[in-house]
Amino acid sequence: MRARFMALDAGVRYMLFASLMFACMGVFAKLLSRDMPSLEVVFFRNVFGVTAVALTLFQRPFTHRGGKPFLLFFRGLMGFLALLAFFYNIAHIPLGDAMTYSKTSPIFTAFFAWLFLKERMGPYGWLALAAGFAGVVLIAKPTGLHLDKTAWLGLFSGVGAALAYTAVRELKRYYDTRAIVLSFMGVGTAGPLILMAISPYVNAPELDMMLGVFVLPSGIMWLYVIALGIFATFAQVYMTKAYGATQAGIVGAVSYSNILFSIILGLLIGDPFPDPLTWLGIGLVITAGLLVTKKG
Repeated sequence: MRARFMALDAGVRYMLFASLMFACMGVFAKLLSRDMPSLEVVFFRNVFGVTAVALTLFQRPFTHRGGKPFLLFFRGLMGFLALLAFFYNIAHIPLGDAMTYSKTSPIFTAFFAWLFLKERMGPYGWLALAAGFAGVVLIAKPTGLHLDKTAWLGLFSGVGAALAYTAVRELKRYYDTRAIVLSFMGVGTAGPLILMAISPYVNAPELDMMLGVFVLPSGIMWLYVIALGIFATFAQVYMTKAYGATQAGIVGAVSYSNILFSIILGLLIGDPFPDPLTWLGIGLVITAGLLVTKKG
């Protein structure tokens, strides 16, 4: 088994490992969400990254030209809100479903790149958009035309991430990559602290995904917090290595293994086995993600 794995292209190996790490991160986010609000889980997810990026600045300061502060903040804000929606869903629906919703982001990225950056969408892109929506509907199983909160948040986790990724395409012309990453993790660290500070004074149950009172971790929760940070960091590092080692289309296709890993690990912590409609929806979202990488 090890020999076969090592025989795979390096980028494919890196992405498979990153996908497994992302799924493991999801597991610990779900375990933490049993005792603390999703807002706090997002804080712990980002604080490790902020520290790691900040430490690199002592060795190599930023050298970018800058000039797009509002777009930089927009990237950070959209990334934070998408991650918050994603972690809220991890706490309330099966891990595989939450991951599938978030994997709609490449489809929406293609759409926003067409809308804002004038990139060509092509027939495959439009077909992918339709297939992705159909997949989301099958997973959400709406009552009539009504989608529940987790379905809307699932869609937003994909849309918000797509808006952030579209902003990154423009920001890379002006900023050091670390500054772009720090915009996301910085907002993702400060945002939860601000929202948790005002939460005791806000009575809005419908906004529970954005509110929460800080819970000081204790006992095994600290182990979960550390594991969350470690797996998130490894996932980010190896995903970056994967895109640097192999064609983006191949790596993007392999990244959908994240869904399968999430379903398997979710079952181990008590998630229900997906029903046939959910499997069909997952298949459509994966198909849409593959279609959007095609030209034409």
